[in-house]
Parts: sequence; C-alpha cells; structure tokens
Amino acid sequence: MLTLPPGREGVLPSHYLAQAIESGFIDAGRFTIPAENIQPASLDLRLGEVAYRIRCSFLPGKDDVERRLKDVTIDRLDLRGDGVVLETNRPYLIPLKEQLKLPEGVRAKANPKSSTGRLDVFTRVITDRSYQFDEIVTGYEGRLYLEVVPLSFTVRVREDLTLNQLRLSVGRSELSDQEIRDFHHQQPILHGSGGPVPDEDLVTSNGLFLSLDLKGDDKGYIGYRARENAPLLDLTLPGAIEPEAYWEPVRHEEFDRVVLTEQKFYLLMSEEAVAIPPSLASEMTAYDPTSGELRTHYAGFFDPGFGYDPQGRFHGSKAALEVRAHDVPFMIEHGQRVCKLTFERMLEEPRILYGRDTGSSYQQQQEALGKHFLRGRH
Repeated sequence: MLTLPPGREGVLPSHYLAQAIESGFIDAGRFTIPAENIQPASLDLRLGEVAYRIRCSFLPGKDDVERRLKDVTIDRLDLRGDGVVLETNRPYLIPLKEQLKLPEGVRAKANPKSSTGRLDVFTRVITDRSYQFDEIVTGYEGRLYLEVVPLSFTVRVREDLTLNQLRLSVGRSELSDQEIRDFHHQQPILHGSGGPVPDEDLVTSNGLFLSLDLKGDDKGYIGYRARENAPLLDLTLPGAIEPEAYWEPVRHEEFDRVVLTEQKFYLLMSEEAVAIPPSLASEMTAYDPTSGELRTHYAGFFDPGFGYDPQGRFHGSKAALEVRAHDVPFMIEHGQRVCKLTFERMLEEPRILYGRDTGSSYQQQQEALGKHFLRGRH
C-alpha cells in the first residue's frame, strides 16, 4: 500500500514512488518498471511499442484519447526492434508503457527530460478526458500518451527510450516568493562567482529568475546553435557522438551580447549556479517576455541534489537554457533574465540524491550540450 504521512504536503520522493509502483498506482501491465528509472523525485517514463503519426495535436476534452486518435492518425509505426525515424515538425503520439491509477489526493505532472529538451524535441503528455497537457488530476486512472515533435533534428527512437518524467505530489507543495527568499537566506539556492547571490539581488515573481552567461569561456564561446539539414540523430545508439554535424558553436559579440537568429534553436548557460537541497524539488519554467519574441526552456524538473554537495566541495551547477527567438532577430545581453525556477517542498527527503546516488550527466556541467554528444569539443 501507498501509505503517506497524514497532514504532510509535498512532492513524493523516490521511496514513495517505489511504493506507488509496488501498490499498482503506477503500473506497466506485462512490463516491469526498472528500479533505475526511479529518480530522487521523479520517474522516467518509457515509450511503448507503437507510435502514431498524426496530422495535428489535440486535447481530448470530455473524450478518451484513443477515440480522438482515430480521427487524426495518418500512420501507425512499430517502435520495436530498430525503432522508427521521426521527422522534424511532424507530431507523433506514443502510448507510454506506464499508466496510472492515482489515489484521491495524489496528482501528477509530467515534463521532458533535460536531455530531450536539449535536443529540441518537444514533448508533452496527454491523458483521457483532459483539457490540459502534462497536468494529471488527482484520482486519474488510465493510460499516458506522449506527444513528440522533433523540431531541429530528425531522430530515431524505439521502444523503452525515456523522453519524459513524471512527478507525484499531494497538498500545497509550491513555495511562495517569500518562502523562496526565506529558504535562500537560510540555505542558499543560487550562487555567483563570489558566493551565494545576495538576498537583495534575487528577483522573484511566482518563481526565482535566472540570467544568461554571455561572457562564456576564454575564447568567447557561449553555447551552441542547431545546424540546419543535420544528419539523422539516432537516439537508439549507445555512447556519445561528435557534435560538429549537429551544432555550431556560438561566440558573443562585443559587450557580451548576441543577436539570436529568428526560429533558430540555441543552447546557452545560466550565469548563476543552482543548488537544490534534499528538502526541495524544482522546475524550470518557460519565460515569454511581454513582446513575445523569446522562448526559453522546454525541459523542466530539477531533482533534489542537483548542484548540491553537503560537504561544500562545490556550490551549485549551472543550468542549461534552451532558447529560441520567434519572429524577428532578438538581442540578448549578459545577465539578462530569461527564465525562472519554481520550487516545491518534498514530502520527505529522498533516500537517493541527484549526483550522489544516480547516474547524473549534468552535475557540475560546464557546457550546454546534452549527454548524447561529446562535450568540450570547441
């Protein structure tokens, strides 16, 4: 049984996720959910055996996904074996292996994995009888469907790949801006080159803002831009590959700024380093300026332990930022605030931490490329 502490609120940690699986609240039918897919505050979800190429995205509303799917399906693809190629700017819907039977009071939220966002692969979860993406209401019982749209690269995927994650929570888990400030004062969340970011320099508005590092390295390199007409990116292959055919290194201009080319995808880094302690979970949220010219960050969850070291050997890890200008070229400058972190309290501290107990690709990361690529190449 999933036995939660009475009166407690927050995100369910790894040991409660394991209980949810054992109790059948998270189930995969004839498939076993691998223990290694359980993260400190989230669960990696796996692609099922088939994918549907669809002519448009949709939300089911009062209907079931399967019924609405029949109206928009163009082709049915087999993800078993060698998998299939997903073309850019075409939507696909893939039933996931995991399904839910949530108890009353427990809700769920899904987000792309960081590695997925860094590939400019757009994903979001659809559930039966829902009017929203990624948010799964308390008591939901049914399948999970992942909409997948590769935006920069044509990719190959197959059954059992994990492109997104699920987080469970109960009660009011979100921290208010004042609670974020109070927590940072006691246990710093953001760090600069000179130590914790001073309280008076924190910028909050329904979350904590991060800014851009456009100083870069000693040669002025600040990140990467996705190349046009890149070769097939095979996500089914083991190991990291050379990035040159997929990514163009980007250098800053004079005065530590850069002009983003419209509709191009960039990977940049935050100026601040982020430390998520065991008692908190975090999510990066997209920030759209009032002008609507800039979109940042597709991937979401930061698990407890990201950038955190109780021994104090390092203080935070920089965040990778996925950035795209919309309709016109857009200038950004060093220190410009482009995205924000929201925070939730954990129901209990997890028994495993990001970086310490998991195979973490991005702890103390120095550049923005994802784990599919060899890093430090320019």
